[in-house]
Amino acid sequence: MAEPSTVTTARASGEVGRAARRRVSRSALGVWAVPADRGDPVGVLERQAASRVPELVPIRYGRMAAGQFAFLRGAPAIMAADLAAGPDTGLAVQLCGDAHLSNFGLYASPERALVFDLNDFDETLPGPFEWDVKRLVASVAVAARANGFGDGDAQAAVLAAARRYRESMIRLAGLDEMSVWYERVDAERAAVLVREPKQRKDVEKVINKARANTSLQALGKLTEPGPDGTPHIRSRPPLLVPIEELDAAVIDRVVTDYHKTLSEDRQVLLQRHRIVDIARKVVGVGSVGTRCFIVLLAGQNTGSPLFLQVKEAEESVLAPHLKPSKFRHHGHRVVNGQRLIQAASDIFLGWATGSDQRSYYVRQLRDMKGSAVIEDMSRTVLRDYATLCGHTLARAHARSGDRAAIAAYLGTGDAFERAMGEFAIAYADQTNADHDALLAAIASGRIEATAG
Repeated sequence: MAEPSTVTTARASGEVGRAARRRVSRSALGVWAVPADRGDPVGVLERQAASRVPELVPIRYGRMAAGQFAFLRGAPAIMAADLAAGPDTGLAVQLCGDAHLSNFGLYASPERALVFDLNDFDETLPGPFEWDVKRLVASVAVAARANGFGDGDAQAAVLAAARRYRESMIRLAGLDEMSVWYERVDAERAAVLVREPKQRKDVEKVINKARANTSLQALGKLTEPGPDGTPHIRSRPPLLVPIEELDAAVIDRVVTDYHKTLSEDRQVLLQRHRIVDIARKVVGVGSVGTRCFIVLLAGQNTGSPLFLQVKEAEESVLAPHLKPSKFRHHGHRVVNGQRLIQAASDIFLGWATGSDQRSYYVRQLRDMKGSAVIEDMSRTVLRDYATLCGHTLARAHARSGDRAAIAAYLGTGDAFERAMGEFAIAYADQTNADHDALLAAIASGRIEATAG
């Protein structure tokens, strides 16, 4: 039997959730109407570009122009403003801030077990739980259309994701704090959720590939022997280029500062490696143009490789619409959010300030990381994958928010998932229109886009 104080707290949380439902109905969350003062979506992207590496910005536009799902991936700032224009339940969690389908994936826990979880936290901030859910379901609908499926299939996948989110949150609301904290999804459990035998084999291939996706594998892919026989990072401009002197000074400061943010045992581990080479690397879609570097280190005894990624952390796209972060350093904000949301985090996760006074965070580049290819998914697999992501997002939110209040808001009926279905299809239409606006801006010469 639960302790009386726990029962009282759960009852109080339940009332908070029901009060939120009276204030903002679940059906209201399904409404998407274009605000009268909605800004130009291309203008939002142009304002972001002002702080980015100028020669890389056309690559970002080129990647976003490739399709509607790529556009959605690269446009969290546009969607953040749209979400802020709608109703807000007030039920706060640590938001991922960019919980689209491609920001879930596999990676190694500190115990070297392969787990499935959210894996991108550049935009993390505390905020209303439904913003992450809406970002997820919108990505499901856009991905379904991009794969050639009709809106009936898209809505079925959205309903499955939202239903699993609701059911998982209700289940987690009944667990104790430690059980929620230690809950995780391992790779094998993720594979079992895929029902098609052929597709399950494909998932198993992804898992096996992730297990092989290590710093040693990256050494062969990203480096070549230098004049002295020592591995050096290949030059593949503009996506992978050796750093200049100015960048070298930035990274020297970053590495020194970063070391202080690690726990003492991990400081010792890092000290047993020496820096071999550094390069600037273009990553992702929305992140293209932010400063990102990879650092090749070698173990002092065996020379075994370790790749670290040093990535610039800018202000979250959610920041203009939510309470200010308690963290003045954006790298610290990202690391804190990741540790709160993920069931297990990278042992080398830390943050630093460069000599350019920009904020950075640091993590391993390759640590058994793997991701699903959304474009290759059948209707059934997309629905199964969306369901897994819905469960994973609920687990992430339950760690930082009032899970009992959220569960009470969601309720035992299907009102929430029906609302998410309506929103996802409507926002997929909006994404189509915004993508067309980007293509028109490129065609008119307003902005430049290049392949990359």
